[in-house]
Amino acid sequence: MAKSPTFAKNIFQRLTMRRSKKQSTSDNFEINNTEIPLKPCTVLKIRDYIQTDMLKEAYLNLLSMRLKLQKEWEAVGEGAPPTDLVNKQTDASMLLGTLRNKMSVIVRNSSALPSCNKELLVYVTHIILEEEKRQGEPGAMQGWREAWRDAIRDGVQDTLKKVHLDSHEENASWLAVHLGLLGKAVVEDLERVKTELLSSYPEDFNVFETYVSCHREAVGEHLKILLEKVTELKDYYALLDFIVHRYPSDLRDKQRTLIMEEDLLNKIKTLYYHRQMDDFKSALENIIIIEKEVWTMKKTPYRTDDGFLTSETYMDICKLIASYAGNLEKIDENLGKSVVRFCLEELNPFHTRFEEEFSQHTSSLLTSDLLDCCLWVQYHISYINSFNSLKENMQCYKENCSAQVEQLEKQVDELIQRLSQTLINHFKTDVKVFVNGVHYYVAREYVSQLMKKKYSCKKNKNEDAAAKMREQWNELKKLFEDMGSSLNWLYPLGDYLSDIIGMKNEKKIKELLIPLVSNYPDISKKQLSAVLYFRDNSFSLEKHNVINQFTVLKRDGLNTNHDHSFFTDIE
Repeated sequence: MAKSPTFAKNIFQRLTMRRSKKQSTSDNFEINNTEIPLKPCTVLKIRDYIQTDMLKEAYLNLLSMRLKLQKEWEAVGEGAPPTDLVNKQTDASMLLGTLRNKMSVIVRNSSALPSCNKELLVYVTHIILEEEKRQGEPGAMQGWREAWRDAIRDGVQDTLKKVHLDSHEENASWLAVHLGLLGKAVVEDLERVKTELLSSYPEDFNVFETYVSCHREAVGEHLKILLEKVTELKDYYALLDFIVHRYPSDLRDKQRTLIMEEDLLNKIKTLYYHRQMDDFKSALENIIIIEKEVWTMKKTPYRTDDGFLTSETYMDICKLIASYAGNLEKIDENLGKSVVRFCLEELNPFHTRFEEEFSQHTSSLLTSDLLDCCLWVQYHISYINSFNSLKENMQCYKENCSAQVEQLEKQVDELIQRLSQTLINHFKTDVKVFVNGVHYYVAREYVSQLMKKKYSCKKNKNEDAAAKMREQWNELKKLFEDMGSSLNWLYPLGDYLSDIIGMKNEKKIKELLIPLVSNYPDISKKQLSAVLYFRDNSFSLEKHNVINQFTVLKRDGLNTNHDHSFFTDIE
């Protein structure tokens, strides 16, 4: 393309003026006119300089070539340039591109081999600064600083690619191990930059900040690739933990943070949430499968150390939700709340499905022998207790998930009511077979709860507790009277215990001991102490006197009305 004489003249004047300035080679690497050869060496020689890392010689000869070309362009004027001049211009552009590519390779390798490239990096920065001053001149090439940054980014990517990565088949902890190594590699790379590369660059290059930024980009892209391989919940969590905690903390001592792209972080959170949903559903399904085995194998229900019939079902569910909440609280509070809300909501259809499976797989026990019938009763009691415990344990989430907890309470209460009603209906329809045994069993289980010292009345609540106990005992009394139980001697027990628990004046409790010991002579000192503990767990002289009175009554062999055994069956 032809150049006007005026344009070529102006360019030449600018180049001549630049060469005539007195310039320093130490900090700004300004080019002195005496350093630029009057006659450039050959294209092959300049290319050889570039290939052998003789950057200064290559660049000075390139400047000489560009100056010579400007004179030749000026001489051509507005006429068509000769082919030879066009080819020379092509050679100059090609050599300049080759030089920049060489510089990019040097920068790309600098963090891996900092000591080998320190002097070359000085020339690289000087050439970049010099070319930035010459922007707009004929033959100048744009984007030197950008090319330098791209080379840093490529070098960082090279570093990350070298980090060891096992397959899932080789190591179940493949991702956690890799992320640990990745964080270590980033820290070590930035340490090398800080200790060995900064001195090779002028301050305005912002070298460390540039490396930090490139690491952020490279790690972000690397995590996107890893994310495509992730399928398990623990690996999603490992990614979140790495981004939120481990990666920034690795650089905390440098007062820098590497923050991942918000979109990437949100994507991982979303994937984690959905995988968590699937895992929790699967866990609930597994619970039903395990309980089916219990029913099919006619396994005895689980008892606590104090003989309390329950099921491990609620414990498994509570542990699961607590682990989800605990883990995510460290990562993202809102994500943790969302997962807990989902779990609480998912328990509602689980209870429906559980009830259906339970009814279907245990109904055959009622058509078998008496032992199977008793087992059917124990199952109902254990699940009633279990779901009550579940409801109580979910109260800790009420502050953040009030609607879900309230709905769960309603669903559990309805489930417990149905299980209880089923139990009662069975007693009513099959009362002639084992009504006395059931009456005795229910009374024993009820009273045994007082023996466990799991609860004591506070602030005069003993009167309310006694009234509640009397009401429940009368309901049981009416039920078993209607069913035709002949264990009439059991009926007064609830009144005796309610009287002791609800008595305002401790002194008068001694008067209540006579009918209790008379009708139930097998009650022990330990068991009476448990009843008094339920009433009020504080020590008092009157309580001590009550125990002493009890001991005297037992020692003197108070006349008893019958020889029935009850308390000796309570552990």
